[in-house]
Amino acid sequence: MQTLSQLWLFFLVVFAVVLLPGMDMAYVAGSSLTGGRRQGLFALGGIVAGGVFHVLAAALGVGLLLQLVPGLFNAVLLTGAGYLGWIAWSLLRSRTAATLYADAPALSPTAAVLRGALTSLLNPKAYLFMLAIFPQFIDPQRGPVWLQALVLWLIIAVTQMAVYGPLALAAAGARQWLARRPSAGMMLNRGVGAVLLLTALWTAAAGWRAA
Repeated sequence: MQTLSQLWLFFLVVFAVVLLPGMDMAYVAGSSLTGGRRQGLFALGGIVAGGVFHVLAAALGVGLLLQLVPGLFNAVLLTGAGYLGWIAWSLLRSRTAATLYADAPALSPTAAVLRGALTSLLNPKAYLFMLAIFPQFIDPQRGPVWLQALVLWLIIAVTQMAVYGPLALAAAGARQWLARRPSAGMMLNRGVGAVLLLTALWTAAAGWRAA
């Protein structure tokens, strides 16, 4: 198993990465704003569940494959950016907050989790993290690789819940306040949509790799 100092170092790295604005953070906040606290927390659950695949990908060498075949990485990158852009467009085209809620009713728990997992799976930042950082904290000589990977995933999951959980609750509280102020709600919809769209464009531009 990893030493305590290694685990603390891994936590600090993960915490810094999770704090950086990105697809996961934007999606959790957007889910709470459009569907309320329950939907935001289920979306967070999907994000955490998607991390299981990232750990498996690192263990199976999928991250290395994405690095060796830039075209494959770019396909994942553009798919994720396109998915986030689609969510942004649904917010930008809404005429009022009430219209948005009528057009996009609260998701079921299953749908919210699945969409959160999909957002996580299409997040290129996660694959870059797994490729660059994750292998440095795995040592086959210290015990079963799967057990070490499980411990690291638990650190990632707890960190995501600690950061994104309060964000989801705060966004849900803001939604209740905005529900009584339609004009402010419309402006927030447009603002969140713009932020999501910029995040999608930045993700595509910053992560694109030349073949």
